Amino acid sequence: MVDADQTFVIVGGGLAGAKAAETLRSEGFTGRVILICDERDRPYERPPLSKGYLLGKEERDSVFVHEPAWYAQNDVELHLGQTVDAIDRAAKTVRFGEDGTLVHYDKLLLATGAEPRRLDIPGTGLAGVHHLRRIAHAERLKGVLAALGRDNGHLVIAGAGWIGLEVAAAARQYGAEVTVVQTSPTPLYGVLGPELGNLFAELHREHGVRFRFGVRLTEIVGQDGMVLAARTDDGEEHPAHDVLAAIGAAPRTALAESAGLAVADRAHGGGIVVDERLRTSDPDIYAAGDVASYPLALFGTRLRVEHWANALNGGPAAARAMLGRDEVYDRVPYFFTDQYDLGMEYSGWAPPGSYDQVVIRGDAGRREFIAFWVKEGRVLAGMNVNVWDVTGPIQQLIRSGARVDTERLADPHVPLAALA
Repeated sequence: MVDADQTFVIVGGGLAGAKAAETLRSEGFTGRVILICDERDRPYERPPLSKGYLLGKEERDSVFVHEPAWYAQNDVELHLGQTVDAIDRAAKTVRFGEDGTLVHYDKLLLATGAEPRRLDIPGTGLAGVHHLRRIAHAERLKGVLAALGRDNGHLVIAGAGWIGLEVAAAARQYGAEVTVVQTSPTPLYGVLGPELGNLFAELHREHGVRFRFGVRLTEIVGQDGMVLAARTDDGEEHPAHDVLAAIGAAPRTALAESAGLAVADRAHGGGIVVDERLRTSDPDIYAAGDVASYPLALFGTRLRVEHWANALNGGPAAARAMLGRDEVYDRVPYFFTDQYDLGMEYSGWAPPGSYDQVVIRGDAGRREFIAFWVKEGRVLAGMNVNVWDVTGPIQQLIRSGARVDTERLADPHVPLAALA
């Protein structure tokens, strides 16, 4: 039984940290809970920052995980605008970076998240160069997109991943001109491969987005501190009033590294190495969310997942592990996107080279279908596009590891549940 005199500290005030604090209380922990957030806003969810909130369809208050009074009502000590710059594992303390205050912990959760990767080219210090990770970024970018749309301005986006494409969709809906620069041959190549990556390229082209594949930005040209153009390594110069760097995110592992915790290398996704119960190499320290590199036996690999569902589920799983519950974190990776009139959910893990065919169920031309990534008859991943209420059966099919008849898999009249 957990002692009421114990102190559990959570470093990181995103969704994972906030849900971990909530779970500690809902599971009956009566000790001290300290949640440390380096932003001045209370914990919030990030998907709206590139979706509804960026488009002006959702109010600012809708993004927060809890109401302001929730933290005091649940006796969660919320420290906003505070950083932790050191962990003393022997003394079991964390040190605040601002004033050096030491706080004791019995269990510690690192939910420090990730930060946008920076463009390493001339011109990134210009006023019109943006990133999107925090609510302040979204607030600024929303005003930028509205101005670009009003003035027929140009936005260049470096990167055709989820953030890049969602911002491209938002920018076009504001009326801005958009050019996306991407080194790979299609959008989302590392996640969807070329077969389905092309679907998103076609979707965006229909809405006026220009793509430049197989090239990278080499310079952002400016004058008087303002962006004028963006140059690529093929010698072209693209008109730009603003540039968004959307080239991925790096896990915030510096605190863990300085404390001597095991960290995965970048070739394996980086992140703090944890076991199936989200414990780090120190048995009293846990990690969850974007920063955690966890083993997933289902795919025989170690993953670091930067999506909402991983934070939503990983924070509570880490909290229960801190309480001594015997729970294995083995969720099938899941994410979703909304772009123009396309809504999509993806479950599983099937990077290029891991599958031998893509099976389509439904009408890809109308963008109402399910795509399955299959290897040797087994479903590794599934993506439902404008088809709903099928995530459960898709994940069951992935988990089962059953060999399927691909003709039946492609037949919309065969229930998915009958294939598992």
